[in-house]
Amino acid sequence: MFSKIREPNLIVRLIIAIILGIGMGQITVIPENVFRSIVTIASGFSTFLNFIIPLMIIAFIVKGVAELTENAGKLLAITAGIAYSSTVCAGMFAFFSSKAIFPSFITNEMVQTLKNQEAILTPYFMIPLSPMLDVTSAVLFSFILGLGISSLRKKGKGQALFEIFSDFNTIILNILERIVIPFLPIYIFSNFLNLSYSGQVFTILIIFGKVFGIILLLHLIYLVFMFSVAGILNKKNPLVYLKNQIPGYLTAIGTQSSAATIPVNLLCAEKNGTSQELRQFVIPLSATIHLAGSMITITSCVTAITLMFELPLSMTTALGFIMILGIAMVAAPGAPGGAIMSALPFLPIVGITAGVMQELAISLYITQDSFGTAANVSGDNALLLIIEKIASRLK
Repeated sequence: MFSKIREPNLIVRLIIAIILGIGMGQITVIPENVFRSIVTIASGFSTFLNFIIPLMIIAFIVKGVAELTENAGKLLAITAGIAYSSTVCAGMFAFFSSKAIFPSFITNEMVQTLKNQEAILTPYFMIPLSPMLDVTSAVLFSFILGLGISSLRKKGKGQALFEIFSDFNTIILNILERIVIPFLPIYIFSNFLNLSYSGQVFTILIIFGKVFGIILLLHLIYLVFMFSVAGILNKKNPLVYLKNQIPGYLTAIGTQSSAATIPVNLLCAEKNGTSQELRQFVIPLSATIHLAGSMITITSCVTAITLMFELPLSMTTALGFIMILGIAMVAAPGAPGGAIMSALPFLPIVGITAGVMQELAISLYITQDSFGTAANVSGDNALLLIIEKIASRLK
């Protein structure tokens, strides 16, 4: 479904939106009511986004949990377990790294600058639209229902209920495709317009640039580690594996899609000498459930924003956020910025609420989405090598 909107020029449109927002905010001759009109439109979109978030949780988690636990054989259990563990470990690696590195350039002086220059453009009116459920209720309801449907299906029941929520999942994905994703450039444009008008934007861009570079480095470290583990288990040089993965990595950057990269990733797996039967099972499945690169990006972005706005973020809170997100992200792979859209309902766990902080999280993540996807699919082949070795020992 998302292949239609997974266009290579999405990032270009977002970058253009950021540049236009910054530039327009610096033009003093433009009347303020023009700016406020744009902010009003974006405010309506933000309200709609907050309304649909609990519905996204239900649509994503119910179907995702029901599918993942259906007919779970030994190989599926091994693959899902290792993929989830890898994703969570990648998130915690990003958290500890970010906590150690980011304070070196997100200084108290920068934080005070952000606090003293609050965005001053306000919408003309706010739409009084409240979510049907709060986030906590939606999460609990989703897991109860997802596990319940899975249990029923194992007994030959519950298929009708599963199809209802599958159709509901399709409806929500259609809304993301036709409303949320196309409107993102305008949303980002409004955000940076407001930041530029208030004087915050250049401080934020300095932080963004450094965070971007560090995230790419964390992706690389993660991939080297994963292929090193694979190399040790298989008694082969991990550099050969890394070299074989280059076509898959570059393809993922270009397509920005795990699904579109599967054929190339299968060829990379073949070069590594993995069995055809195993690679045709693990690679497509991992493209859906193994999202370590996206987790590194989101966790790093979240940590940066909590530092920028002086929000407390403990290891326990971060771990809970990462563990929940590791499941929720399974629901929306393949969508442009699908991981951050899956993360939106859970950002309040780490103190990031609707408004500027949420908008910054979306902006920072989506501009790096293609590199997160490349890390995801490259990690899939390292995962395959590890799984093949473990599976051979269990026979």
